[in-house]
Formats: sequence, structure tokens, C-alpha cells
Amino acid sequence: VQFVESGGDMVQSGGSLRLSCAASGFTFSIYAMTWVRQAPGKGPEWVSSISAGGRYTIYADSVKGRFAISRDNAKNTLYLQMNSLKPEDTALYYCARASGSVPESRARPRWGQGTQVTVSS
Repeated sequence: VQFVESGGDMVQSGGSLRLSCAASGFTFSIYAMTWVRQAPGKGPEWVSSISAGGRYTIYADSVKGRFAISRDNAKNTLYLQMNSLKPEDTALYYCARASGSVPESRARPRWGQGTQVTVSS
């Protein structure tokens, strides 16, 4: 199992970014997927999750209405569109595979290198 996250950058407050996670080594289309973030000195924080087919999504209250998770099963890729970014969104973002096809609100451990998002005020 391998995840390669990309798209992180340094942006100003109010800006937008789109993160990507290229997955390999397993049948991507039968698993729900999750985005997790970890700020310096803090534990992992669950951000969002999407069902295997992409129809169902759930979000942490801290990002609801600003972030949108999506996936392309033909490309084995997970996305996170991040709008109206705030300084408190600054963290290392990474993707993780859920245990089944249903979205889960669980901060799973990091397998890939993650991608850094830094939001300046």
C-alpha cells in the first residue's frame, strides 16, 4: 500500500488549495478514504472521509463548508479542495485508507510523506 500526497503550499488567509493523493497497492475503488492533518506539536486530526463509490462524505466541524473531498476511482486518486483557508488549517495533510467502504471519522496513522499546508495571516 502506498500513498503519494501533493498540492500543499504556502498561501495567505482566505486562499485556496487542492490536495491530491495518488494511491496504489490495493483496490482503491472498494475502500472509503480519509484525509487527516497534523499540526506541529499536536496529534493527528481527522478532517474528512468519503465512501468507496464517492457518494457519501463527512467532515470535521472545523472544515465543514470550506473543504470538499472527492475521488476519481479510475485514476486511483483522492482529492481535497480547500477554500477560505485559515491560519489554523496549517498542518501536514495526509490520506489514509478506511477499514471498509463506509466513511469513518478516525485519524488513522500516516503511511505516505504527507503534504505541507501553511496559511499565513
